[in-house]
Amino acid sequence: MTAQVGDGLWDEFHKAVNMTSRELREWLNVEAAGEDSEEVPDRAGRPLGRQVLEILGKRRTDLTEKDAEAMRRVVEVVGAQRPEGTDPTAGGADWRRGLMDIGHDPLKE
Repeated sequence: MTAQVGDGLWDEFHKAVNMTSRELREWLNVEAAGEDSEEVPDRAGRPLGRQVLEILGKRRTDLTEKDAEAMRRVVEVVGAQRPEGTDPTAGGADWRRGLMDIGHDPLKE
């Protein structure tokens, strides 16, 4: 079932997610690589980050209601973690990694 994603949500999501699909995929794979095990590439990273990656690979007309909900969640999380005007280095390494896990690199313009 496809969802109607309005211009506002579409624009907010793409403003919040400032990493390309390639950058996000590589980041999720690196983050999932561990000393003891390594995730299968399709399952690497947090579930929300994987869903963002899927959304980035879809056309707007192919988005589902589940995708729209994930988009709203990403916009909400990025807005809460990095309010407008927040310095890109305001948080520590864990803060940056957490945002990058869902496609937002605070150091990227």
